[in-house]
Amino acid sequence: MARVEVWVRSTLFLLSVLTITPPYAVLAWLVLPLPHRWRYRIVTSWSHIVIALARAICGIGYEVHGNPMPAQGPYIVLAKHQSAWETLAFQVLFPPQVFVLKRWLLWLPFFGWGLATLSPITVTSGNGTRTLRRLLEQGTRRLAQGFWIVIFPEGRRVPPGRRADFQPGGAWLACKAGVPVIPVAHNAGELWPKNGFLKYPGTVTIRIGDPIDPTGMSAETLNRAVADWIEREMMRMRARQRTSRDSPPSAKRS
Repeated sequence: MARVEVWVRSTLFLLSVLTITPPYAVLAWLVLPLPHRWRYRIVTSWSHIVIALARAICGIGYEVHGNPMPAQGPYIVLAKHQSAWETLAFQVLFPPQVFVLKRWLLWLPFFGWGLATLSPITVTSGNGTRTLRRLLEQGTRRLAQGFWIVIFPEGRRVPPGRRADFQPGGAWLACKAGVPVIPVAHNAGELWPKNGFLKYPGTVTIRIGDPIDPTGMSAETLNRAVADWIEREMMRMRARQRTSRDSPPSAKRS
């Protein structure tokens, strides 16, 4: 796709999102008295719309690989973090969930205000003991309510091809709560770059791993198992991308 067309599509996408977001932020506060699950369905329909707009306008689709989603639950999802795309797509792919996120995000105009109505688990930088205590307190409460928990253990968006240390908080919560972990790898940053205005057409690959039972595992062991699985899958994705780019046209059609 020509760069001019990418610019045009990205601009149309941004304008579309800016158009629908303020009314949704107002709606999120209007439905605040409703039960949490009803409120969740209404507010997260915004994410469904944005993912649909990304496909229709920017040509960003996705394909999911891995075992079928477990029927029982809830689970704790520990995932790669590359862009804003996965924070929206996970609300489409996974059962009702809450994110663990930095508290300042709730102050972002419109987006953060709507996010606040979904009762996320909020943490702040600083006192590690206080943060873990808050994570355990809020996390066990959300799990008891039947909500999945999504955590990005890298703590920030990391560009494709790079890696950051996996913080052990999510694994620690899983061990304390006795809840299985589902690792998730994806390459959304290739098409929806971190802090990037331009959105590129293509297909995001999402790989969902088997649930990992934390019974008998330390947080460090579990965290390392998750990190190893995710980074191994990321290497496989990059290898397939290189093979696809280097293959002659006839091979790509076969």
